[in-house]
Amino acid sequence: MTVESALRGAAPHLLLDSLRTSLAQQYAAYSADLLLIDYGFTSLRPVRPVQARTGVRPVPVDAGTAGRAFRTQQPYLFRDDGLTATVFLPVTVRGDRLGVLVVLLPGDRATGATVQSLGRVAETLGHALCVAERHTDLYRSTRRTRPLTLAGEMQWDTLAGRACTGPAFDLHAHWEPAYGSGGHLLDWSVTEDELLLVVADGAGPGTPAALVSTLALSAIRNARRAGLDLVGQASLTDQALYGQYRGTSPLAALLMRLDLATGATEVVDAGSPSLWRTRGTGTERIALDRQLPLGMFEDTVYATQRLRLLPGDRFVVVAREPGRPRPGGTGGVPDGAVARAVSRAARLGCADVPRAVVRALREPPGGVPDTALVVCLDWHGAADGRPEPPASGG
Repeated sequence: MTVESALRGAAPHLLLDSLRTSLAQQYAAYSADLLLIDYGFTSLRPVRPVQARTGVRPVPVDAGTAGRAFRTQQPYLFRDDGLTATVFLPVTVRGDRLGVLVVLLPGDRATGATVQSLGRVAETLGHALCVAERHTDLYRSTRRTRPLTLAGEMQWDTLAGRACTGPAFDLHAHWEPAYGSGGHLLDWSVTEDELLLVVADGAGPGTPAALVSTLALSAIRNARRAGLDLVGQASLTDQALYGQYRGTSPLAALLMRLDLATGATEVVDAGSPSLWRTRGTGTERIALDRQLPLGMFEDTVYATQRLRLLPGDRFVVVAREPGRPRPGGTGGVPDGAVARAVSRAARLGCADVPRAVVRALREPPGGVPDTALVVCLDWHGAADGRPEPPASGG
C-alpha cells in the first residue's frame, strides 16, 4: 500500500499514525512529526495524537529549520551526523500554508529522489488534513496557542482561508486579531475563467459583529452560487443585512471579479476597504466610485466599475475596523500610513505581504486600530498562453 492510499484510508484523527507506519515501511523512516501553523502565524505546533505522544515542541515560524521550510516553501535536508538525516517539507494546499512535515531518515536513504518523493507525500497529507478537519477537532486544537473567543471561532469557521493560488494568480491574506474577531469578511471562488473576491471591513469586535459578517457571507455565497453577478450579490446581501438589522449594522465591502484570461476587472465598491495597486515600481490607491455600505438603506442600487490588471500587477486590499474617517483616509487610518506600509512590502513575495502590512499598521505611533485584514492579489497574466489584449481603462 502506498503512503497516499494509507492516508486516504486512515481515520481522520489517526492520519499521523498511519503516515508514520507507511513512512517506516517504504522509506525506513525512524520518525515523522507534523507541525501546524498556529492561528496567529507565529509558531509551528506539533500534532500529538494520543497514540503517538512525541517530545517535539512548538517552534517559532520566523526562526529555525522548520520555519525556514515553511517561509520559503522549499524542502530542506539536514544531515545530522552522517548516520541520520532530517527532511523538512512544507505542507501546503493550493497556496494555503498549513505547516511542515519533519521526517527522520537513515543517512543513506536521504537522496534527492527521496526528498522529491516525500514532497509529494507532504502535498497529499495537506489535502488529507483539509478533509480530516471536517471530522475531528485534533488539528484545529493543535493550531491554538491560547483559546479562541467565541467570535473568533465563528470567524475561522466561516472564512475561506488564508490563501488560494492558481496558474494565473496568487492570493494571500492575513488578519488580526487572530484569536478574537474584528468581524471581517473574506471569501473567494475560482473557476477556469474568473476569480471572484469579496473583502469587508470589520463590523466591530465580539459576537454581534461576527453574526453580521456571517450573515453577509452566507448571503454573498448564496447569490454567487445562484449565478448572480456582482451587482446581484451586493444587492442580495444588502437586502439580507437591512432586513435583519434595519440599517444599524452596515458592512463596508469590496466585491471584485477578475477575468483570468484578460485581466479585466469589475468592482463594486460598497463603502469599501481601500484598494491599492502596485505596477512596476509605483504604488497608488485606486480611486473607486464609493457607494453605500451593504445594509445601510433598503433597496440600494449598486453599479460596477471597470479596472484593468496587467501581467505583474499587484492589488492590495486593506480592511480596517469601522471608525470615523480622517481626512484623506478610511477606517480611522490616514492614507499615508497605508501607502507607506504597502510600498515597504512591495518587494516581498505575495505570501509575505499581508502579514508585513498588518504588522506595519499595528506599530506605534499613531494609535491605529488593532483590527486589520489585508489581502494581496498578484496577477501573472493569462494562464493558457493566449496573447494579452491591448490595455485600456484604469
